[in-house]
Amino acid sequence: MPPQTVILIPNLPNDIAALILSLIPFSHHPRLKTTCKSWRHFLSSKTLITHLRSQISQSHLIAIFPSDPTLSGPFLFDPAHLAWLRLPPMPLINPHVHSLSNFSVIAIGSYLFVIGGVLFDARTFPIEMPTASRAVFRFDLVGMVWEKRRSMGTARGSFACVAVRGERDRIVVAGGGTRHGVYGAGGIRVRGVEEYDIGRDVWIEMEGLPEARAGCVGFRGQREGEVWVVGGYGEERTIGGTVPVDEYCRGAAVLEGGGWRVVEDVWGGGRVRNGKIVVLEDEEGQGVSGVFMLDEDFILRYHMTLNRWLKEAVVPRKAPPGSSVDFVTLNEELYVMTFLRGVDASGIQRSRQRNRNNVLHLQIYHPWKKSWRSLISKPPFQFPSDFRSISMCTVRI
Repeated sequence: MPPQTVILIPNLPNDIAALILSLIPFSHHPRLKTTCKSWRHFLSSKTLITHLRSQISQSHLIAIFPSDPTLSGPFLFDPAHLAWLRLPPMPLINPHVHSLSNFSVIAIGSYLFVIGGVLFDARTFPIEMPTASRAVFRFDLVGMVWEKRRSMGTARGSFACVAVRGERDRIVVAGGGTRHGVYGAGGIRVRGVEEYDIGRDVWIEMEGLPEARAGCVGFRGQREGEVWVVGGYGEERTIGGTVPVDEYCRGAAVLEGGGWRVVEDVWGGGRVRNGKIVVLEDEEGQGVSGVFMLDEDFILRYHMTLNRWLKEAVVPRKAPPGSSVDFVTLNEELYVMTFLRGVDASGIQRSRQRNRNNVLHLQIYHPWKKSWRSLISKPPFQFPSDFRSISMCTVRI
C-alpha cells in the first residue's frame, strides 16, 4: 500500500480506495495511471497483485503477439469488456537478428515469458538459413517492463512448453527444432528437455524425449508433476526424392517420476490430426479438467482412459475459405478465433484507420453448459494478421 500520507481517493480510507481501484478491469489500468501520481504508484505496485488475487472475480485476458515482438509490441485483449491494451516491444539485444518466429509465450502470475523461437541472423551464410534462439524474456504486467532472463541450454523453436504451478513454479520445455514460419518444411528436430526454475532463474537439463519431435504441444496431466507431449512431426521423408514431407508423431510422451513413458497411437488408428490442442484448467489453475482439440470445424475431447479423441461439438460458423483459425481456453470456456475478411468494422469500434481485413470473430463454447456465444472486436493491429504467424497465451490476473 502507498504510505497513509498519500491519498488515493479523497475522504476515503486508502484500504477502501485501493479495493475500488483494483476492481476496475486490468485492461483500463494504463489510462488510470495518468490520473495522478498516487494512482500510478498504486497501480504499478505489487500491492495491486495482492488485491487482485484476493478477489473472487479476476481479469481473464488473452496475450496476442501478432509478429516479431521486437518490432511490434504484443497486445492484451479483454473479451469481457472488448478492450485492447498495447504493450511495449520486447528489447532487441542483437541488432543482427530479425523475424523471430515460432517462439513460445506463457503466462505465470503477473508475468509473461517469451521463450526461444527461430530467427534469421544476417551474419550467417547462406543468409536465408534460419537459426534457433536460446533467449528468454519476461514481461512484468504490473510494472510494464521487459527484462532478460537466463537463456535455455538448447536453442529451439516450435516446442512444447508447460507451466507447472506449485510450491516451486517452473516451466518445462520439450522437443522443438529450427523451422521458421516462412517455410513449410525443413529444419532439424531435437529431443532435449529442460526445466526452468522461475524463482532461481536457472535451467535444469532433464531426460530427453523418447524421440525427437518439433511442432508439438505440451500440457500438465491429471497427476501431480505429470507432463504430456502430444503431436508434432518427427522424421522427414521425401516424395520422389525431392519434395520433403513431415512424418507426424502418432504417440504421446508422458513425463512422470523423472522419466518418460510412451502412450501408443493417441489417434486410434485413424488419420493423424494436427489441430490446435488446448487444456482447460480448474478455477485455481492447479489441475486439468479437460483436453480439447480444434480439428477443422469440430471440437474434440481427449479421453485419457480410452486413449481416444471423442467428438465434443461442432463450430456454428465455419471459417471463410483460406482463413486461419486459432483456439484458446479462457475462464473455463473454449474460444475459436478467426479474422473475418471484407467486413466493415465501423460499427464495432470507431477508428481513424478502418482496416476491413482485421475484424476478429470469436465463437465461444462452454463445455459444461454445452452452449455457444459469439463476440466481434476490431483489433488495433497496424496490418492484416494471420493466426498462422500469431503467438498467444491466456492471462489470469
